[in-house]
Parts: sequence; C-alpha cells; structure tokens
Amino acid sequence: MRDGCRLFPLLLLALLRGLCHGREPAPGAVTCGSVLKLLNTRHSVRLHSHEVKYGSGSGQQSVTGFEASDDANSYWRVRGKSDGSCQRGTPVRCGQAVRLTHVNTGKNLHTHHFPSPLSNNQEVSAFGDDGEGDDLDIWLVQCSGTYWEREAAVRFKHFRTEAFLSITGEQYGHPIRGQREVHGMPTANQHNYWKAMEGVFIKPSMDPTKHDEL
Repeated sequence: MRDGCRLFPLLLLALLRGLCHGREPAPGAVTCGSVLKLLNTRHSVRLHSHEVKYGSGSGQQSVTGFEASDDANSYWRVRGKSDGSCQRGTPVRCGQAVRLTHVNTGKNLHTHHFPSPLSNNQEVSAFGDDGEGDDLDIWLVQCSGTYWEREAAVRFKHFRTEAFLSITGEQYGHPIRGQREVHGMPTANQHNYWKAMEGVFIKPSMDPTKHDEL
C-alpha cells in the first residue's frame, strides 16, 4: 500500500505531462498566415496562377500547374474560412476549412460547376479581390493525424462541390504553353495529393500573439 501511495504522485505527473503534450502543436505543422508553394506529388508541378483569364467557362483568372520551382506566381497564403477563424501562427488541423489566397494577385483558389477547358472536369480558377471572394473559395484540408504536416502529402476537398483539387497532366498551348490544367475531380486518387514546399512558415504557437518565421 505504501509503495502505491509513493507511485501515485509520479503517475499523476506523467498523466499531466501527457495531456499537456497532446495540446502542443507539431513543430512541422503548416500554420495560418504561412505563405507557401504546393507541389502536386504525382505530376511534380506547383500550384500556380497569373493574370491570364480562361477563354471559356467562367472567364476568371486561370490556375495551372507549373514546373519551375522559383516562380513567384506560385505562392499562396493560408487563411481561415472567415477572417478571425484561423489566427496567425495557429496550426491547421486535418479537416479544417481554409482559403488559399494567391499572393501576387490577391485572388482566392476557387471552383464551381463550369467545365475545365482541357479535360472537361470541374474548372478551378482564382477569384475575388484583395483576398475577398465567396463561399466557393473554401477547401477542406484532408490529412491523417491531427495537423497538416509540411512533410506529408494532403488533399484539398472543396467545401461546396466536394471536388478534389487535381492535376491529370493535360498541357496548355499559347499563351501559357506547357503549363498543366488544374481542375476538380469527384474522387480521391493519386492525382490529388499536394505537399507544402518553399515558403515562409509562421512558427506553430498556441499563443497567436507570439510568432516568428522559420
């Protein structure tokens, strides 16, 4: 009995440490406010946009897959479903709703029921002004575990249409020759895995007032 009494405080301390550790953000987690490039792991191209509009469908700003790793038009900012819902430095959880805002043009990654120009899948575009668009800009981060880890491949499932952000390899001609079509697909498969690559990542923190850049 005496041994049990001595062990009890140690067990309690271990339990408390375990609970605290469970609330700790993963050091490699993607966080709100981070700016990054996303690589399609099947086709080795980065999610890209530019001031070139589709000549069909919605006529909105086109989104493509681009091979070059050093192009500034491949940077996207991770934001919440709404302002204030994803404070800077907070790790993004698996299943969380996010917006991806194109840094150079201020438009959000977007999809809707227009056919994509090459594959006739669901068109993916960049939409809105200064980061403000509509509820068709919202994507769910699909991953295993608790947080979106930078080393892990994840999927983005559209909040409204349930399409997955995908590339299947179709290439454009002039004026964006060689760039790949990005579109939405109804099923999860090898064409819709993405991995965080180059960027400026805000350190994970449970206190959103304290952050730094890695």
